[in-house]
Amino acid sequence: MKKISTYENKKVLVLGLAKSGFSAAKLLHELGAFVTVNDGKPFDENPEAQELLSLGVKVIAGSHPIELLDEEFSLMVKNPGIPYSHPFVQKAQELGIPVITEVELAYEVAECPIIGITGTNGKTTTTTMTGLLLNAGDLPGTARLAGNIGYPASSVAQEATADDKIVMELSSFQLMGITDFRPHVAVVTNIYEAHIDYHKTRKEYVKAKWHLQQNMTEKDYLILNWNQEELRELSKKTKATVLPFATEQKLPKGAYSLDGSIYYNQEQIMDITELGVPGSHNVENALAAISVAKLYGISNEAIKNALHHFHGVPHRTQYVGEFQGRKFYNDSKATNILATKMALSGFQLDQLVLIAGGLDRGNSFDELIPALKGIKALITFGETQNRLAEAGKKAGIPVIKAAENAEAAVPIALELSEEGDSILLSPANASWDQYPNFEIRGERFMEAVNKLTIQK
Repeated sequence: MKKISTYENKKVLVLGLAKSGFSAAKLLHELGAFVTVNDGKPFDENPEAQELLSLGVKVIAGSHPIELLDEEFSLMVKNPGIPYSHPFVQKAQELGIPVITEVELAYEVAECPIIGITGTNGKTTTTTMTGLLLNAGDLPGTARLAGNIGYPASSVAQEATADDKIVMELSSFQLMGITDFRPHVAVVTNIYEAHIDYHKTRKEYVKAKWHLQQNMTEKDYLILNWNQEELRELSKKTKATVLPFATEQKLPKGAYSLDGSIYYNQEQIMDITELGVPGSHNVENALAAISVAKLYGISNEAIKNALHHFHGVPHRTQYVGEFQGRKFYNDSKATNILATKMALSGFQLDQLVLIAGGLDRGNSFDELIPALKGIKALITFGETQNRLAEAGKKAGIPVIKAAENAEAAVPIALELSEEGDSILLSPANASWDQYPNFEIRGERFMEAVNKLTIQK
């Protein structure tokens, strides 16, 4: 970790804890800042706040008193999940207090290069693939995963050595709070409409994603999905060296797939059938990860071997197991329509039972209807179950049932399926109507599947 003096004797407010806020507060305290933490969870129910207090950090928990901002803070480090429309954040901005997110702190103290990965879908899989590929080669040090993937960036940056590489998954929420952050290599997997409840408009969402490259120079590499016209246009507005990837078209440089094979700079790497994860979306994810790996000189054989043995990340088309000839898959991380459409592309639909539903954000499911055509059965749950059922009817799905939640759908799916079928949880919705997060939703689903095997 770089020893910086930027925050010595500076008053810094950390707004919101969770993993990233807790990590940021500890780092700032170590760097000599006078840290105040403000978190909405009551102190008695807040182990992170209690630990920080024991370290000598000032903690105010249970509410967000506006008068706290009268203390003339030099900086606010905001939890990414707290919107900029929050009265506390708006007041800070009115007072001229800079507001950043924890990934900016990580960049400031990191001794090693950062590979930044963002996009609407595929971030986690691409980040995981990239880490695997970099660690499959003979490079010095270790590729360490960080960021939105679940490992606080500021914690990883403290541990990383100069020989390491940090492969950082970045959400639009995190990218809104960067100032000097500059990855040496960056990836945009794709851009579709998402998180409009947070960003208010698609334009603002895209703007947040594009922050990723704002400090990059021609010495840095920006890997973009060339299948998307929007990203091809945005590529004209960066100083970084652009490296494209695309499916079903030959590119003069970069990674692409064509006629069942994957290439980099027109050299064949592997057959698509050798990928350990199904679906056209995973071909795109692999192309992006391969682009990073080749920039670091990873051999074709190492890439091929690593991707062949990679079988997905938790909650992203994750193979759970087989029972009575049915294969179960957990795709709880599919929190929007596009993610579910991509998941469906990897299955034989007439042998598929889909489980979907969740938080009602007012979305129309008309966009999903073409992808639902041919599915054997649909089980819906949560706030959107009726509207999803209606979409299923329009798609001509012959059997549609309702369940109380994702785990209750498992025995229903077993009953509706037969040997040789697949059962897929791919909700197309956020989880917050019934679950604290998509991880817990996926875990409950997997527990229900495992319960079936126990009861056999």
